[in-house]
Amino acid sequence: MPAEVQDIDVAEARRRIAAGARLFDVREQGEWDEVHAPEATLVPMSELVARWKEIDGGDEPAIVVCHSGGRSARVVAALEQSGVPAVNLVGGMVAWEQSGAPVVRAGEPDGADDAQGEPRHEH
Repeated sequence: MPAEVQDIDVAEARRRIAAGARLFDVREQGEWDEVHAPEATLVPMSELVARWKEIDGGDEPAIVVCHSGGRSARVVAALEQSGVPAVNLVGGMVAWEQSGAPVVRAGEPDGADDAQGEPRHEH
């Protein structure tokens, strides 16, 4: 039986991120390069089999985002089945941008160093 996927909206995601939860973007490198949340860590869905153990939300479930919420829901289900607590950001980066949440865009000076998907803090 598939794992139950918990969806959260952008406001709840931002609240959880402010409280210490981590945001993981499962889109591919090209999508990330175009636009991403500054707090996110890139773990492309195509690399999930090799990298899923990198996804750790800390004291909170990991928040998983993609373009519109479909891929991230599948990733959350797989993580939950593997024992990794995770939630899906419903609406994905489309909803994130529409809400006015901060983003890093290709070609912006503040995005130059973050565009490689490196974690923003140590464990």
